[in-house]
Amino acid sequence: MTADTARAAAVARRGVRVAVAAWAGFYPLLYAADRPVAALYALFAPVALGLLSAVPGSGRQKATVVLCALPPALALASLGTLLAVDTWAAVGGMLVIGFLLAFAAVAGPRPAGAAPGLQLFYILACFPPYAPGTLGDRLIGLTAGALLLAACEALLLPERAVPSLRHRLADALSTAADEAASPGRVPPATLRAAGERLRLSSLPPAEQPASAGRTDRALDQAGRSVRRLLNQLATLSEMPSAPADPVSAELLARVAEVCRACASYLRTGERAPVAGVLETAMEDFGADRVRLTCGPPALVPPLAVLRRQSRVLALAESARIVEVTTDIAAHGRPVGPAVPRDQFWYAELSTPALWARRVLGNITLRSVLFQNAVRTALGLGAARLVAGTLDLAHGFWVLLAVLTLGRTTVAATWQAVSRAVAGNAVGALAAGALLIGLGPHTDVYAALLVPVMLAAFCLGPLLGVAGAQAGFTLVVATAFAQIFPVTWRLSETRMIDVLTGSAIGLLCALLAWPAGAHREVRRTMAGLLHSCGGLVPATARILMNPAPGVRNPAPVLPSVHRLRLAEAAYAQYRSEAPARRAGTETDWHAVLIVASNTILGAHRLPHLGLPRTAEPTGPPAAWARTAAADLEAEADRIAALVGGGNPPPARPPAPAPADYAPSSLSVDLEVWLTSLGRQLAWIEETARRGERGGHADG
Repeated sequence: MTADTARAAAVARRGVRVAVAAWAGFYPLLYAADRPVAALYALFAPVALGLLSAVPGSGRQKATVVLCALPPALALASLGTLLAVDTWAAVGGMLVIGFLLAFAAVAGPRPAGAAPGLQLFYILACFPPYAPGTLGDRLIGLTAGALLLAACEALLLPERAVPSLRHRLADALSTAADEAASPGRVPPATLRAAGERLRLSSLPPAEQPASAGRTDRALDQAGRSVRRLLNQLATLSEMPSAPADPVSAELLARVAEVCRACASYLRTGERAPVAGVLETAMEDFGADRVRLTCGPPALVPPLAVLRRQSRVLALAESARIVEVTTDIAAHGRPVGPAVPRDQFWYAELSTPALWARRVLGNITLRSVLFQNAVRTALGLGAARLVAGTLDLAHGFWVLLAVLTLGRTTVAATWQAVSRAVAGNAVGALAAGALLIGLGPHTDVYAALLVPVMLAAFCLGPLLGVAGAQAGFTLVVATAFAQIFPVTWRLSETRMIDVLTGSAIGLLCALLAWPAGAHREVRRTMAGLLHSCGGLVPATARILMNPAPGVRNPAPVLPSVHRLRLAEAAYAQYRSEAPARRAGTETDWHAVLIVASNTILGAHRLPHLGLPRTAEPTGPPAAWARTAAADLEAEADRIAALVGGGNPPPARPPAPAPADYAPSSLSVDLEVWLTSLGRQLAWIEETARRGERGGHADG
């Protein structure tokens, strides 16, 4: 099944579920119970939470979200009913409710998906006439519609559950374990493909680790570490074969064991691992390396073996991060050692504190979620003021247009508005002809409502904004004709209201942060690359220093701070970005990975790297100093590129020395510098590819 066919099938299933839930509540309440207000709300509840709300996940997950949304929906309908007493009261409520519901996106894709539907319940209730006596009927209809939709989501053509992030991580870890246990067993392309499947852009929204809690943060960090581990195993497999190396084989065996233990827990939830196995194994590995290299010259391993050992140590560090993050995800806090603490800062904070950080961190003009919430609140508030002041008939359509057509950029909003106007024009003409032709024959409208809903809800979204708007116009006309005496002027009213709402939405998109999240994610990622680039020469100087004693690592706190900002911006961007064409995006995930690799190397290499007994000299040492400086310049150049600049192409890097004595250069430094160079080259390749494709996503 192609992607287009799968999407069409999903849209059709959703349309059937919404249509069934809508008519199952509408007809009994209107014709059996004679409660037209309740019937109207029973019809709009499935539309609000099933069509207007893009709730991600399986059928059971969607049903759970609908049920959780019911209490706030009842509260919003009640509040709107009471505030409809006065235009200014309704506008004030709209500003507050609009902001809070739009800002709920900080909690992840499910609250963000349900927010537009919840907005509609306040919008419907806050318009005249002021009729608190109808509140009971409104709540009855809303409850019936929501419960029927939840039942349909769970039982009628439900969406299938997709592999969760935990299962994807488990599969990737099993692949890594197979390769670590038997090097060369898994092709490098397979290893890298397994890592690519962990990019957030390849995960369904419902499975993305978007919560502020420790578990989701740990799983997000684990995903990046597993991808880095798979890439390191692929690189190790591609290296020329080296002489037998029992020390590396032993550490790889420990890596395989830890990967299998973590994979087993992620699949079953049983026998949670405790961090510390790889920490001990790496310390033993480091001691064996020192013993071998500091012994008689005749027993010092060849350079090929030392390079392999350094690569094995680096991939073991990635596996250790996976071990720690799985420990955190399993127990809430790390039971075993979790160092460096800066990398796992969230593990020491309570869940309320983490949520407070998430919320407070987004109350800033640089936060895309804050920008969107302010834009939405201003647009809806202005629409309610205009509709109330001008006393527009069916003025809630003005707000509905703002809610459904507003986008995060001017270009996207204009595109949606132009198509919506065209679609409404077609729908208005069709609805006007229907009302003129059928007149007051309620029984005919009752017979037409179900097929009209099925066509509008199943086919309309496939035809884009224009088709959806045209179909919804017909549904509204067919439903209202059964409740109120209507004429062809209903279509005219809806057309005027949609044009008014479209103009307000377009003005808000033009004046309030018209660039969306794209600019912010570029800015933070560029700052992260620039900060991490400065760590490379500093770490190189430390590793080439023969001074005795413990070598203090380069200061990493500024880069860690930049990494947190970049992670937050990336999470915001993923909540906003539409689907992109595969292969035409900047790999922002890789930027976070190279930053983590740089910070970890700056922290760990001074402790685990081979000790220096003399200052390196000769061409190998000169290469290391030059390569470190070049990497800093390269990081700055790529930072300018991802930040939106147009820097010149890279100069070809100087190849690493083919052979040298261990005393003339730290092999750990050489391997680290070479690895960073490859990762930066990949980021540049995807960034330039994204520019050619007109996208930037990851």
